[in-house]
Amino acid sequence: MSSPRRHPCPAAAPLDDDDLLSEILLRLPPLPSSLPRASLVCRRSRLLVSDPRFARRFRIHHRRNPPLPGFLHTGFDTAFREISFVPTLEPPNRVPFGHFSLMFDGSSGGGPLALLGCRHGLVLVYHASWKQILVWDPVTADQHRIAVPPGFARDDEGHTLLSGAVLRTAGDAQHFRVALTVVDDEDKQHRRALACVYSSETGVWGDVVSTPLPCEASAGRMLITDKPAVLVQNSLYWLPTGNLDVFLEFDLERQILAVIWMTVDLVAKGCYDICVTCAEDGGLGFFCVLQLDYIAQLWKRKTDYHGVASWVLGRTIELDNLIPSNLAGKLPIVVLGFAEDNNGVCLWIGGVFAIVHLESLQFKELFKSNRLFHCHPFESVYTAGNNTPSHIGFNKTKLMFNN
Repeated sequence: MSSPRRHPCPAAAPLDDDDLLSEILLRLPPLPSSLPRASLVCRRSRLLVSDPRFARRFRIHHRRNPPLPGFLHTGFDTAFREISFVPTLEPPNRVPFGHFSLMFDGSSGGGPLALLGCRHGLVLVYHASWKQILVWDPVTADQHRIAVPPGFARDDEGHTLLSGAVLRTAGDAQHFRVALTVVDDEDKQHRRALACVYSSETGVWGDVVSTPLPCEASAGRMLITDKPAVLVQNSLYWLPTGNLDVFLEFDLERQILAVIWMTVDLVAKGCYDICVTCAEDGGLGFFCVLQLDYIAQLWKRKTDYHGVASWVLGRTIELDNLIPSNLAGKLPIVVLGFAEDNNGVCLWIGGVFAIVHLESLQFKELFKSNRLFHCHPFESVYTAGNNTPSHIGFNKTKLMFNN
């Protein structure tokens, strides 16, 4: 007698399989409203997206393509005692003003804060009086305070000469590195740039490396940059202030500091402003605005078969065709910096902060302000609380940078 035929158990529906459902949710767009919307689908979705472990996975999964929730800046206060946040996304993904903010408690000591840069969801802050840097994650509120190595804590008439950059270790969401650079001006006739790297994995600073600066930098006061460093492949690039002829390059892998000559006479072309970019082939490039001709240019650095590097003009952009008519023709156009993950150049023109996406050449207005201030693009994956999409709640957090 044959045994009764066994029918296979039906496969679990996607919403009943936690592993499959988590993989689906993991691929939602990295916007603040994505997970709150998904939590309304069913109870399983709500339980998954509320798990902190899933939130970490979501951030790591989208680390290479984060949105631009807004900008961080030190405001208009000359004391520079607070870092403020200005949102750029539209509702329902808009993060409120001041949600990501860092406030200095003046009762514990004096001195200004300097915002050195943002990358991979981390923010780098320098406090000149305490000779410390702070690595801060505005989303998780994690803070790491690190003493600045000897020879790097410089200050001149209240202006910080120190520049730096922060980045997460590749494939590691826990550890980070900090690169600092400064002008060593003990010998006014032979100035050098110094650089040093801190690793959170080892908890120590590495060896100091240096490179001589061009003789043009020997006269007068010089900062490394007034714009954030740009990471291209495995090197950081800074643009010295008041000097459109050179870039400072720090190869993180080989620990080599070098000066890269521009060899393009931008002054003769009527260039007003410039920033380092990542070229379309993944190499070093720069974006410049030629005010006299009302055009922008994208240049890239090419190396031939003999290892000789040169600058090649990649694209010329007619600003009349790029900038909306209500802003076109207004001067000056100030280049604020480069948003690496969004491949966009940040501008200030006619009281409007905007971004130009270099691949599509789309111009997008971000926010308005008649006052120009230095701001840093904050690119990060932020998941809001489990609230209804029509009104996403955010827990406003202010961190105290105490001594």
